[in-house]
Amino acid sequence: MEAVQFAKALRATKADFSSANTIEKDFVTNARAWCGGITANGAGRGAELDQNAAVAAELAKYTVTISSQLSQVRQAIDGQPLKEEYPREVRDDLTTRLTKRQRSLQDMRAVLEQSATQFLQLRHTTYAENTYPDGVGKLDALLRSYSAPEDAVGTALAALQEKYGLKESEL
Repeated sequence: MEAVQFAKALRATKADFSSANTIEKDFVTNARAWCGGITANGAGRGAELDQNAAVAAELAKYTVTISSQLSQVRQAIDGQPLKEEYPREVRDDLTTRLTKRQRSLQDMRAVLEQSATQFLQLRHTTYAENTYPDGVGKLDALLRSYSAPEDAVGTALAALQEKYGLKESEL
């Protein structure tokens, strides 16, 4: 009975989770393109610095949106009172995956916010044409090591269905 209730909760969060995955993939695509342009061409001058600061701030907002959606999913699954070992293991694994993603997003947000400030500070300094804030270099490294989000909710749901023989009609 616990497994059925947990599977229903997972199914209910699947749309939010999929939405977070889509937004995250778009965010990474945009961040990689923006970051790649800066690492290849430098921070820019004048209005370009302001524009890059604004883009960094906007990208940071994306991470907050994604993390917020993942938090809602975590709250829904953590709110399930589970006593059976297997459903608890599935929930714990899913919670761990969501937490890692949120930490990664938090790291990216911090670097983006740092970069936004650094772009604005460059307006008041003399710097070489091809340089850029060190935050952009850190973001570039994070984006290079990034791997696309998996359907962790779908995987957890499938594990419960397989273990307990749950059918779609029961959910």
